[in-house]
Amino acid sequence: MFRVVSLNLNGVRSAATKGWLDWAAGAEIDCMGVQEVRAGAEDVAGRFDAIGELKGHFHHAQKKGYAGVGLYTRHEPSKVVHGFDGGEFDDEGRYVEMRFDTPARKLSIISAYFPSGSSGEERQAAKYRFLDLLRPHLQKLIRAKREFILMGDINIAHREIDLKNWKGNQKNSGFLPEERAWLSGVIGAGRGELGLIDVHRTLRPDDGGEAYTWWSNRGNAYANNVGWRLDYQIATPALAATARTVSVYKTQRFSDHAPLVIDYELSL
Repeated sequence: MFRVVSLNLNGVRSAATKGWLDWAAGAEIDCMGVQEVRAGAEDVAGRFDAIGELKGHFHHAQKKGYAGVGLYTRHEPSKVVHGFDGGEFDDEGRYVEMRFDTPARKLSIISAYFPSGSSGEERQAAKYRFLDLLRPHLQKLIRAKREFILMGDINIAHREIDLKNWKGNQKNSGFLPEERAWLSGVIGAGRGELGLIDVHRTLRPDDGGEAYTWWSNRGNAYANNVGWRLDYQIATPALAATARTVSVYKTQRFSDHAPLVIDYELSL
């Protein structure tokens, strides 16, 4: 099996103090995407740039202590792509892609950190700009016949089953109709839709509260499982068809997010 993990760290240094490195070293991971690294290259070098046999590749934000994404792998990529838009969101460190290309196959694994709009209208507008730029980028990958897994914290709960208090969040960022419609257009298979696969939901379509990956630090949200499913692995159909098991790891807490773990029958 080829194990792929996605986790928003909420700060690589913070997660490390909570046992994340030890867990990752022993979890038989082939590839791990991390988001919200919140550290620069100088902070990562020699401390977090490798976990056991996993070598890390990062896209850091220009702003100190902000955003940032990474990919750890035990397989050497043929190429690493840092960023996708050449501007605003590359500056924020929101996309890194590893390519494992052979004459017979073009394969990518992507770690992405979608903006949150919860802090106000300005960031919600930035979130919409990000979505508007990412969709044609994904279309370009599809047209190039590139198989890929896009994983990360996408900051959108797609359906009512994907968050506890859906009725009270219909006007809140993360569950707005426009955001959900964007995601439907990415993972839908109708005319004009991209036809990608929400791997978790395909394997476990009725997985309610067990699918949550984020809980607010306010109140007793985690204890009461008042959560949201914000972390995804979205794949091209052929890759998604190789997925066999999915779980959300909750035995230890490294962050306000939990690791999303999916095993694929995949070889590089």
